[in-house]
Amino acid sequence: MKTYRLSPSGRRSAIVLMIGALLIWMFALWTLRITLATSSDPSAGLFQAFQENLDRGLSAGQVIPALLMVVLLIATPLVLWGILEEWGAQYTPTDAGLRFTSLGIALNCPWDRITGIRRLEENADEPLDAIMVSDDLSSQIKNPLVRWLHRQACGDRRLLIYPGLEDRDDLLQEIRARTGLTDVQSALSQA
Repeated sequence: MKTYRLSPSGRRSAIVLMIGALLIWMFALWTLRITLATSSDPSAGLFQAFQENLDRGLSAGQVIPALLMVVLLIATPLVLWGILEEWGAQYTPTDAGLRFTSLGIALNCPWDRITGIRRLEENADEPLDAIMVSDDLSSQIKNPLVRWLHRQACGDRRLLIYPGLEDRDDLLQEIRARTGLTDVQSALSQA
């Protein structure tokens, strides 16, 4: 049994994306601090300056950027999780079905539960495909937080085949062969 993992170039791309996401998160935190915690007293602490601003009332010039930064502070860790899940992704075709593991996630997808393969980004330089399944695979994940994060990254009735995967086309061909799906059936599942 062959296990398919990210290629070295796929890992490098994931590292660059993780660094970028961390920089965005730090920028959002820094900007939020500057936006909400400005004070006329330079020796005032962060929370004291924030309290003074709240007492004076926040202007639209503070509220709008602050809300945008809060959204970035919440969304960036979700993006990081998705990248980390991609980083650790391993696919192993077995006689019983396709096994996916990553970051404490171990999903077994029987061949008869795979209903199609859908190309998610047609015009992308590197394709992203989803294996469509008839059941919610994430129910196999015991940890509720990890289950929720996985659903946010992949969805509940699909399993992503990431672009940087080594021998990716071989994996997709093996999935089609074991499930009996043809390219026409996979294309129909996209509709």
